[in-house]
Parts: sequence; structure tokens; C-alpha cells
Amino acid sequence: MVVRIGVEQRRARLASRHRLAASARVDSTLEAASSVVCLHASDPASVYLAAIARLRQPDPAEIERTLYEERTVVRMLGMRRTLFVVPLDLMPAVQEAAASAVGAQQRKLLVKMLETAGHEGDVKSWLAELEEAAFEALRTRGPSTAAEISAEVPLLRTPIVMAAGKPYESTQNITGRVLIVLAAHGRIVRGRPRGSWMSRLYQWSVAQDWLPAEPAQSSAEEGAAELARRWLSAFGPAPLSDLKWWTGWSLGQTKKALSQLNVSEVDLDGTPGIALADDLKPAPAVRPWAALLPGLDPTPMGWQDRGWFLGEHAAALFDRNGNIGPTVWLDGRIVGGWAQRASGEIVYRLLEDVDADATTRVQVEVERLTTVLGDRRVTPSFRTPLEKELSA
Repeated sequence: MVVRIGVEQRRARLASRHRLAASARVDSTLEAASSVVCLHASDPASVYLAAIARLRQPDPAEIERTLYEERTVVRMLGMRRTLFVVPLDLMPAVQEAAASAVGAQQRKLLVKMLETAGHEGDVKSWLAELEEAAFEALRTRGPSTAAEISAEVPLLRTPIVMAAGKPYESTQNITGRVLIVLAAHGRIVRGRPRGSWMSRLYQWSVAQDWLPAEPAQSSAEEGAAELARRWLSAFGPAPLSDLKWWTGWSLGQTKKALSQLNVSEVDLDGTPGIALADDLKPAPAVRPWAALLPGLDPTPMGWQDRGWFLGEHAAALFDRNGNIGPTVWLDGRIVGGWAQRASGEIVYRLLEDVDADATTRVQVEVERLTTVLGDRRVTPSFRTPLEKELSA
């Protein structure tokens, strides 16, 4: 018999497993990241804001320590060529199941760009030598920005033309792309940025120098199975297509990873879904809750099919590239959006009618976030229609 797990149960799981209900919050950034597999990091500020939403006593200094002193979470390219903050123990799985393929893809793309730009000779060999030169320069210098590395290895400033013939044609040097290839292959990592929460000016380090311990090795099959297991633990039950989308795998890769796990088919109110076979019991009820989640928070970005928590609000809350902006949540569903103005004031708009108690819960979260941010100002990197309107 196929077990039915409806929308209310999925929302109850989300509340506790994603640490969004007040009673489910945790004490550390590492726990917060692990609860949702990993944190989206394409927008630097979203890492802090996503952790703050899940911490009992949010302290930006604790987040800084976790990222840059304890280093129990690490920035790395992973699924769908997206930048994540990944728990150290999950790094081998992400590396083998996603990042290495991204590195191979990016190296192939860079070779093609160089050939198109008229680079002569054996481009693959030339690029391999340049990668080694960049790696050795970083190992010698220690933590360095891209500009500092390219000053040591001038060939990194080799130019390529982007979007040739288009109105937005531009010329770039290849420094960043070479470093991305090295990072995607797990050889270097992004460390502490120079500047504020919003800064993307990362200092790069050789992975062995940055990591507090060498993560256990993983095969590609083991990594894929572990990544699928953790996603199902946090985001399941869900349609198989959601896991395929989140990982960026092909359908064949997704099915192969699931074949190594004990999973069960479930009924998601008429839609076929999958869940871990030992994870079919009803989730415990939680008290009514509210949360303010940042743009690119891992919860709404964890599924491709978002109708069961998003409703009809996509047009106001997503940008044209599919990036979600800051959202207001009540009891497992999105009911509005929020923004911070230049004055520091946090403002929000509810897109649904809610009762007075629910409005009070939202206001408590507004006051909580206002206190934590203090004099910090956060503007999302990917701006959505409602966020731009509210922040004006």
C-alpha cells in the first residue's frame, strides 16, 4: 500500500527539519547548514541571513567563526554550478557527485573560448600548465585574491571576448575562470572575503591549507547516494523530478543514486513521490510559527515544484532567472515578501489575508531580525519585483 503524505504533513516536516519553527531552531551555524543539506552562497549575505533564521540566539560573530576560524563549513561549487556553503563532512559527496563534473565542464568551456579567441597550439596542455602555475603561486603566497594571484602569474590575464557581436560584448581575462576550474576540482577554496557580508572579493587558499582536517574520500557512486540520502532526509518526500533538478543530474544519474538507497513510493496528494523507506511516520505538530527567509534561501530553492508552499506568488517573489527574493513564511507556506530600506527599517507586505495572531508572529520576526542586523544593511544580489518596490 502506498502511503499518502499530504501538503500539511510536508509543511510540518519543513517546519521542524529546516529549523524554521521557533521550537526547532538550533545553536550553531553548522547545524543550521546541515539541516538543509547546505546553504546557498551565490549571494554572500544569504549565508548569514539563512543561518540567522534558524538559530535560537543568532550571533553574526558565531557565523564568522564557523566559516573562517573553525571552518566546519566551506564554500564550494556544487550542484547546478551553484556556490554553496557545505558542511565539512559532506564535502567529499558534493565533490564526487557534482563538483568534479562542473570542473570538467568549465575546463572544456574555457578551452573552447581560448580556441575561439585565436589562441594557438595545444590549448589543453597550455591551460593545464597555467592551472598548475596558478596553484603553485597560491601555495607559495598563502591566502590571496584573484588579482594577487594573477600578478604572480601574468598569463592568467590572457583576454577572451565574451558574447562577441552582441550588444553586451565584453572582454575579460581568464583569471576567474581558471580559479573556478581549480576550485571545482577541490584543489583550492574560497576563504574569508575582504570587506563586509556583501563582499565577493574572496581570498583563495589551497584546500589542504584551509581545511581543518582532510575529509574522508568518497567514490562517485557513494557521493551520489549520500547526497540523495541527505536531500531526502531534509526535503523528502518529493517527486523524483525535484531531486533531479536540485542536483543537476540526468534522470539516469538520479535513478542510479536512488537505487543505492532504501526508498518508498508515496502519494503526494495525487502526485507520485519518493521518501526514505524508514521515514514515513507522521511529523509531529509544531506551534504556529513565522519566519523571514532571505533571497536564495535553501528552503524555497530546494524544490523545483513549489506550488504547495508558494501558491500564486511567484511573479512578485522571483527574478527573471528563477532566483527567489526575501520571503515571509507562516506555518510552512509563503505569504509575502520583505526588504530592508537604506534607513535600516525592515518592511514587508503580506500577499494573503492572515489573522491578527499571524501578523503578530511576523512582526516578532521583523523585530528579531532588526535587532540582529543592527547597523548592517543588506541588499539582495538578485533583486525581485516586490523587494525592489518595498526597499524604495
